Amino acid sequence: MTDQKYTILSIRDLKVDFSTPDGTVNAVKGIGFDVRAGETIAVVGESGSGKSQTMMGIMGLLAGNGTVTGSATYRGKELVGLPKNELNKIRGAKITMIFQEPMTSLDPLYTIGRQIAEPIVYHRGGSRKAARSRVLELLELVGIPDPARRIDSYPHELSGGQRQRVMIAMALANEPDVLIADEPTTALDVTIQAQILKLLRSLQERFGMAIVLITHDLGIVRHFAERVVVMRHGEVVEQGETAQIFEAPTSSYTRMLIDAEPHGRKQPPPENAPIILEGRDVTVDFSIGRGFLSKGPKVFRAVDGVTVKLRQGQTIGIVGESGSGKSTLGRALLRLLHSDGHYRFGTTDISSYDRKQMRSLRKEMQLVFQDPFGSLSPRQTVGEIITEGLLVHEPNLSKADRDRRAIAALTEVGLDPQARNRYPHEFSGGQRQRIAIARAMILKPRVVILDEPTSALDRSVQGQVIDLLRKLQADHDLSYVFISHDLAVVRAISDHVIVMNSGKIVEEGETDAIFDAPKADYTKALIRAAFSV
Repeated sequence: MTDQKYTILSIRDLKVDFSTPDGTVNAVKGIGFDVRAGETIAVVGESGSGKSQTMMGIMGLLAGNGTVTGSATYRGKELVGLPKNELNKIRGAKITMIFQEPMTSLDPLYTIGRQIAEPIVYHRGGSRKAARSRVLELLELVGIPDPARRIDSYPHELSGGQRQRVMIAMALANEPDVLIADEPTTALDVTIQAQILKLLRSLQERFGMAIVLITHDLGIVRHFAERVVVMRHGEVVEQGETAQIFEAPTSSYTRMLIDAEPHGRKQPPPENAPIILEGRDVTVDFSIGRGFLSKGPKVFRAVDGVTVKLRQGQTIGIVGESGSGKSTLGRALLRLLHSDGHYRFGTTDISSYDRKQMRSLRKEMQLVFQDPFGSLSPRQTVGEIITEGLLVHEPNLSKADRDRRAIAALTEVGLDPQARNRYPHEFSGGQRQRIAIARAMILKPRVVILDEPTSALDRSVQGQVIDLLRKLQADHDLSYVFISHDLAVVRAISDHVIVMNSGKIVEEGETDAIFDAPKADYTKALIRAAFSV
C-alpha cells in the first residue's frame, strides 16, 4: 500500500434528491469527506442512511428520478455534472464499483469471461479475443480455480463467493485508483467473507488503490478500515480514525451502532423438557441428472444421516457454510421435501405422513424465510398476507375475527396495526421481517424453523428481531430451529448448536461449549473467520 496519503477523491456539500409522487426525498443532505490514496475508508450506517446513494451519485448511477448536486472531485476533476462521455472515461477505469448482489449485477446470458472483458475493451480498445489473456490473468489473480475452464462459465454455474470474485476481477480490470465496495460480503458465509476481505487487502497492497467500503457490519470495519464515516438520515454524524471511532465515539448514534452487536445468552429449557420435534437418521438425496455411462440418475446427498431432537422451549442453532445442508435439514424436519428417516412431532410418529396428513399439523410447525421481500406477495396487503393461513387452518373464523387476530399479531411483533392496510414494498427490511414473523405467529405454532431470518438486516435491526424472537418464545413457550451463517447471532439466541458440513453433523453441544471450546477443526475455522475478520 502506498505511503503517500494524499487526497484522491474529495466530496463537498454533496446532495442527492429523488422526485417521487409524494414529493422530493432528500437522500443525502450536503455531506463531505475525503478519500486518500491507498487507504481503506468505511462508510457505515443503517439502511436508508444514504451511504450507497452517495457513491452512486458521484458515479452518475442514480435512478432516473434522482439528481445530485454539490462537488465530488477526482484528482481535481469535478465529477458532478460531468458529461456522460467524459464520466465514462473515469468510471470503470479510474473509479470502479463492486455491487452488493453479484447475481443481479452479472448478466445471466453472457459468460463471465465476456463480461470481464467488457471494461477492458471499452477503455483500452482491441477485441474481446485479444482481451482474453488479460481476463485469464484477472481470474487467476482473484483466486478462481481452473480459470481456463471457468472463463466460459455463466454466472449461475458459480458459487456466491466465486461470483463475488468475478465482480472484483471486473472492477480491477483497468487497475483503478479507487474501488468502491458496496456490502461486498453481506450474503456470504463467514469463511468466504474472510477470504474476500483478505483478497481485497492483498490486491490493495499490490495496486496501491483506495477502497471505499460501504457496509453495516462494524465487525468488518473494525478490522479492515483505517478511517470511518458514520451516516444517518443522509447526514454525516461522525468521522475519524477507526480506533478513535470505536474506542471513544462522540455521537450517541455511533455508540448505538457499536452496541448493536448481538449480545446476551438465552436460558436453556429444563433438562426434562419434553421433545417436541425429532428427526432420526434424516437423509435427503437430490437427483442431478444421469451420470456418464450410467443407467440411473446421478444423486447428490444433501443431508446424510443426521439426528436432531428439539425440546419444548429450546432453540437449536444450525450453522455451516453454504451447501452444508442446514436449510435442507430444516425443511426435512418440517416434512416439506422427500426424505428418509424417522420423525416424531410431540408423541406422534409422522414418518409415514403424506402431504394431506401433514396439513393438519402445519399450523403448529411454521417456517420463516430468509428473504421476507421475496416471500411476501407484493399484490396482497399485509393484513391479507398474515391472515392467509387462517383461511386454510381456521376457515370458520369470520372476517372480523381474522382482522382482530391480525391486529393482535402485528401489535405483538411491534408494528402499528394500521400497517395491515399497506403493501410489503412500503416497509423497511426489518419491518418486512416482522411481518413474516407475524404471519407465522398468528397460527400459534409450537415449532418455528427460522432460515437465515436476519442475514440481510442491519446489526441494530438484527438486535431488535432477536429480542422480539426471545420475547415471543418466552411468552408462548415456543421451540426454534435457527439456521444461520452469522455465528454472533446464533450465539445470542441459541442454547444448543449443531455444526454441519457436507450434509453431516461435525459437532454439536451447548452454545458456550461450542464457541468457547470447539473440538472440530471445521468449527474452529468457522469461529476464527467469524470473529477475526
